[in-house]
Amino acid sequence: MGAVVIGMDPHKRSATIEVMTSDETIVGGGRYATDIDGYGAMLGYGRQFPERVWAVEGCRGIGRHIANRLLADGEQVVDIPPKLSARARIFATGQGRKTDATDAHSIALVGTRMSGLHPVVDDEQLTVLRILADRRRALGEDHTRIVAQLHHLLLELIPGGAKKDLSAAQAKTLLSRVRPRDAAGKTRRRVAAELIGDLERIYTRKKAANKELTELLKATGTTLMDLDGIRPSGAARLLIEVGDITRFPSKAHFASWTGTAPIDASSGDQVRHRLSRGGNRQINRVLHIMATVQLRNPGRGRTYYDRRKAEGKTSMEAMRALKRRLSDIVYRQLLADAATPAAAGPGGHSGAATDSSAAGSHPDTGTSEKSLPGPAELNATTGSTSDADHPSGRSRRPVPAPSRRRRQALSA
Repeated sequence: MGAVVIGMDPHKRSATIEVMTSDETIVGGGRYATDIDGYGAMLGYGRQFPERVWAVEGCRGIGRHIANRLLADGEQVVDIPPKLSARARIFATGQGRKTDATDAHSIALVGTRMSGLHPVVDDEQLTVLRILADRRRALGEDHTRIVAQLHHLLLELIPGGAKKDLSAAQAKTLLSRVRPRDAAGKTRRRVAAELIGDLERIYTRKKAANKELTELLKATGTTLMDLDGIRPSGAARLLIEVGDITRFPSKAHFASWTGTAPIDASSGDQVRHRLSRGGNRQINRVLHIMATVQLRNPGRGRTYYDRRKAEGKTSMEAMRALKRRLSDIVYRQLLADAATPAAAGPGGHSGAATDSSAAGSHPDTGTSEKSLPGPAELNATTGSTSDADHPSGRSRRPVPAPSRRRRQALSA
C-alpha cells in the first residue's frame, strides 16, 4: 500500500483516527484511549502502513500532548489548523453533524489535499521556552486577579480606595493606617493582609521567571528585546507562536497572520478598511502592548501616531496603523535573526535572508497598510519600497494633501 495520511481528532483522554490514501480512499480508523495501553494500540495500528504521516489537529493546543508522544516514537507529524478542518467539514456530507469521526475525516482530507502544512518538530529549547512563557503568563493573570480583589477590599476600608497602579508595599502602608472596630472591618483587613502576602510572593516569582526567560532568550540569540515595547514574555511568545519565520513569504502574510492587516470594507465610492478580528490573538496582544508602550513616551512610534491623527484618523485608526507598522518591524527583526548563523534559534533556519530585512526598524518606515499589498522592491539606499511591480502600476503611498494656499487657489 502507498503512502497514507492518518487524520486524528485528539482529546484529553481519547483520540479518533481515520486512515486515508492519496486518492481519498478510507482504509481504516478507530477510537483509542490516550493512556499507555490505548496509545500503544493506536501506534501499532498505524505502523501497519509503511508510509504514513500523522495529521493531528491543534498541535499547539489540545493535540500537543499526543503529537509530542508520536515525535518521541519517531513518527512524522504535521499540524492541522482547526480552521482548515472546519472549512473541510462545511462541504462534507452528513447534514453538518459534528462528531469525532467526522472531525477525523475532515482532518484526513486536509492532510491529503493541502500542501505546505507545517511539520511538527521536536525542539527541546522551544518546548522549554513555551513552558516558561506559559508559567509567566499565569503569574501575570494571578497578579491581576489579586490586585482586583485587594482594590475591592481597600475601597470598603478606605474612603475612595487606593490608586490604580498599586504595589504590595503601597497597599501594606495603606492597610497599616486602618484600624477597624467592627467584626466585618477586621475580617476585611485580615483578608487584605493575606492578599498582600500573596502579591509579594507572586512578585518574587514573576521576577525570577523574567530572569529565567531572559537568560533562555539570550541563549537563542534573538534580538527581539532590542525593540522598544517587547519584554521577555512578549519575545518568548513571538518565538513560540511564529516558529520558522521563513514560512511567511512576505510581511503582508505575516501581518495577516498577526491580525494587524486591515480588511477592505469599501463600498461604492467610499474606500475604507476595518479592523481585523482574526489572526493569532496572542501575537496581536504582544503587538498591542508594544504599541501602548511606545505611545507613553516620545519617540518614533508616538510621532507616527500623532502624524496619523493629524491626517484625520481617529484614535483607533491611528492605533491600528501603528500596530501594522510594528508588525512589519517585528517581521524584519525575526528575518534578521534567522539570517544570522549564530542566532538560528528555536524553529529558525540560518541563511534565510530576504531583501526586506534591510529596511529600517522604525514605525515611519515606508510600508503599505493594505491587507495584502502587492510585491515591492526594496530601495537599498533609502529603505523604502518601490511600487513599480504593483499590479495597478500606481504608487501605494498616500498622496499628500494640498497645502492651504493651494486649496485657496483651487477654490478661487
